[in-house]
Amino acid sequence: MGIGIRSSVLNWFKSCLSSRSFHLKCDNHLSSLYSSSCGVPQGCVLGPLLFIMYTTPLSTLISSLSLNHHLYADNTQLFSFHPPDFDSNIIHLQNALQQISSWMTANLLPLNSAKTEFLLKGLSKQLAKIHNSSFSTTHSAQNLGFIFDEHLSFSDKISKSCYYHLCQLRCIRPYLDLKTVSTIATSIIHSKLDYCNSLYHDLPKSQLTHLQHIQNSLAHAVVRTPKLCHIIPILHFLHWLTITEHIEYKILSLIYKVLTTTQPSYLHQSSLFSLTAAPALHLLPPSSIHLYLYK
Repeated sequence: MGIGIRSSVLNWFKSCLSSRSFHLKCDNHLSSLYSSSCGVPQGCVLGPLLFIMYTTPLSTLISSLSLNHHLYADNTQLFSFHPPDFDSNIIHLQNALQQISSWMTANLLPLNSAKTEFLLKGLSKQLAKIHNSSFSTTHSAQNLGFIFDEHLSFSDKISKSCYYHLCQLRCIRPYLDLKTVSTIATSIIHSKLDYCNSLYHDLPKSQLTHLQHIQNSLAHAVVRTPKLCHIIPILHFLHWLTITEHIEYKILSLIYKVLTTTQPSYLHQSSLFSLTAAPALHLLPPSSIHLYLYK
């Protein structure tokens, strides 16, 4: 497959990938050198780019199988939306997986069967009608590090992880300055609350309140204030948005990106949202634009 790389650029790639060797080290003992016939040097900045280029034909293969799909790094997702034909769709997906596995084997790529899962979505009455013994079912599935359970109660798994790290942070807090502890809290704990948080939109208030309690506890631990202190001034001091505000910010940022860059194309073409001129109000200039999110 040609991807437009030639001349000097092609020679650069050849120079990077050719005549590579490696050896193994155990304690103070080194093995003999072995020639590397495939792969890229560990830590190579070209690694992700080369991997995407190398797996581009996989997208063409999946499209030829009449399946919708998304590729993200080394994660591949297949989509099928025909509930009445469940059994035939499962067979189709299984055949597609076999062809994908054959392509990956031929191209020296392993297919991790332990991480290959079917995610069934539907109402409880719809799912109750499904009976298929060809595969075992579980009550949760992981998608890019985010766990979907059967009740879509996203906050449960996150809470356990956040409280564990929060407990560890409280133990070392007396030995850290404000800047350091704030960086640790943001990178290790707050990042878990922010990851994929657009999925929290319209969750029951009880779940959002639970996540807000985690953020409040984290803020109190960082600033070292009693739990009874009002949380809003502390969040303002740390420049942290509340859970609800950050969810809205993430969704609006995504919408703005889609509308201005038309990417990702599957969202831009879905008509989930559009730009609509604001009504003529005295408080708003005539040229202002409102974003409307359609559920």
